[in-house]
Amino acid sequence: MLGIKRLGLLAALVLVGVAPAAAAQAAAQPSTQDTQYLQAVHQVNLFEITAGDLAQQKGKDQGVKDLGAMLKTDHTQLDQTVQQTASQLGVELPNEPSADQQAVIDKLNNASGAEFDRLWVTSELAGHVQAIQATQTEISQGSEPSVVQLAQTALPTLQTHYDELVALANKLGIPVPQTSASGTPSPGGTGTESPAPGGTGTESPAPGGTTESPEPGGGTTTTEVPAPSES
Repeated sequence: MLGIKRLGLLAALVLVGVAPAAAAQAAAQPSTQDTQYLQAVHQVNLFEITAGDLAQQKGKDQGVKDLGAMLKTDHTQLDQTVQQTASQLGVELPNEPSADQQAVIDKLNNASGAEFDRLWVTSELAGHVQAIQATQTEISQGSEPSVVQLAQTALPTLQTHYDELVALANKLGIPVPQTSASGTPSPGGTGTESPAPGGTGTESPAPGGTTESPEPGGGTTTTEVPAPSES
């Protein structure tokens, strides 16, 4: 009888310990903004790793090949942090790029020579503008410290990539899309198929174009778009 009483007491203690732990776990769930940013930036990384490979394999200009290698390396490293952070927060990540990003990859696969270089640079410029804006949104609107820190770490790298792309576009005579303060896709937007920066699920797939899109929580973004570097 004594043994049964002890077992009952142990069971009660276990239950008492589990309840606060479960409550703490529920309270620690990241916000929709944080969750969708992790998912979106992971898809960006998947796209950039593939596009970087294609640039090295198919690029005509050596600058395209070299920058492709740089993007692949940097986004591979960034994604390691994304995956670690998502795992710690219990956020499930997609296992492939968005539909719009995959459409760009398909176009790159079908292009060659100077046409490939032009499409690759143009796509990367548009994609990085959107990734930068989504990252700025996370920094200003995110609530989970580890995700905000990730975004703060990623922003300078994304900006460097954009600057390098602008310089390469100028060298190759490829027009740099004019950017403005109009809204672009960002994690948590409504009325779109994918929250990934680089895809809207509406008129123009991107990387490769920008469209207006609502920001997390409704309304449209007024975030300043990074200005192309002067050369």
